[in-house]
Amino acid sequence: MTAAPPSPVPTAAPEPAAVRAEAPLVLDTAPPRTLGFRDQFALWTNLGISLIGFTGAATVLGAPGSELSFTAATVAVVLGTAIGTAMLSVAALIGARTGAPAMAVLRGLFGTRLSFLPTALNIVQCLGWGVFELIVIASGAQTVVGTEGWRWLFVVLAGGLTTALTIWPLGAIAALRKYVTVAVGVAMVYLTVQLARHGVPDPGAGHWRGFLPATDAVIAVSVSFVPLAADYTRHARSAKSAFWASFSGYTLAQVWCYLLGLIALLQSGGDPDRVLTSFTGVTAGWLFLLVLVLREADQSFANVYSTAMSVHNFLPRVDRRLLTGGIGVLVTAGALAITKFTDAYYAFLGLIGSVFVPLLAVLAVDFFLGRGRQGWDLSEQAPARPLLLAPWALGFAVYQFLEPTQNAGWWTSGWTHLQGWLHYTPQPWAWASLLSFLVAGLATLGLTRRPAGR
Repeated sequence: MTAAPPSPVPTAAPEPAAVRAEAPLVLDTAPPRTLGFRDQFALWTNLGISLIGFTGAATVLGAPGSELSFTAATVAVVLGTAIGTAMLSVAALIGARTGAPAMAVLRGLFGTRLSFLPTALNIVQCLGWGVFELIVIASGAQTVVGTEGWRWLFVVLAGGLTTALTIWPLGAIAALRKYVTVAVGVAMVYLTVQLARHGVPDPGAGHWRGFLPATDAVIAVSVSFVPLAADYTRHARSAKSAFWASFSGYTLAQVWCYLLGLIALLQSGGDPDRVLTSFTGVTAGWLFLLVLVLREADQSFANVYSTAMSVHNFLPRVDRRLLTGGIGVLVTAGALAITKFTDAYYAFLGLIGSVFVPLLAVLAVDFFLGRGRQGWDLSEQAPARPLLLAPWALGFAVYQFLEPTQNAGWWTSGWTHLQGWLHYTPQPWAWASLLSFLVAGLATLGLTRRPAGR
């Protein structure tokens, strides 16, 4: 059944015609609906290709000595991307229907004050990704120029470009469609052909152990955009274009990115730090890598802009340009202070999946099958719905119990001790993403049938 249009965020008078084509400066202004299928396809295609995806192929392949076969790793990439992007596209569709930013959408699910909890978590996520992206851009730039110096300059330049893009976000998306996507496509084709000429070593000899955790790692990367999607698709001309542009663009790009990263990783002896060096090792590879390094700014742009959109849920009448400017400086300072993410990155991915996979299940079920059918209240006075926190928490616990976040100290040991206390041995069928999504979704469905849960 098609959901009825939910209650929108209260809107002020339209902005003057001179600025109407850009994103609103405050939360209560109606967003312009300027993004067609091609604009959104270009956006999600560019977001699906990242330097992190190339080096993140190591999370799919597995630890040295217990690697998946190339076939198993490929299936994990395709399956994980398809599942994660389907989740992303549902969030994109909801954003297009409501016209509200992602965290303001959660006002209808939890109530305004309770929506501050996932909003705070999303701010932490976006800031972390923003810092990490600037670190990756600086690392990629160093690889291109062949020097370990000038890192600070690359971070500052990337941070400045990122911040500038957030001032005119819809203009940045238009530029991606017109200019950047073609250049990125050419670079990807060239590097794929050059690396494929050298063959693909197969490390696992048919090994499939660890397939589901690898798939979950890929899902987590896609799902990291779930709490950002509506920030952009609120400007979509239709919900249909928002869904299909995000699904097709992001799926194509992430699968391609991870597979190219797997090839480079295997050719570099399994060392993630040498993946980008594999690109510069081919003829004129430095030039095409430079294209990808410059393009990476759209990743940091998305994280800084969506951080500001999340802060808007707390401070709806603060000019977003002030927010993005301050957040850009903060993220740049973080990237200057932190030189490298190691085990923290892998822990980060696990936490992202366990938080936002069950949250999306609660969101989708209530939107399409619960109160969303009559229309959500997205105003600042939206009443609290505390019962809906329970299925989210339950789904999170199921995910962590089945697949505890690794390399997280006391957090990891706490969940493993709980597994031992309950005499649970990790099973190959225990797919954390799928089971946590189902548990959270079914629990939400049960609550929507009760007046107290509605």
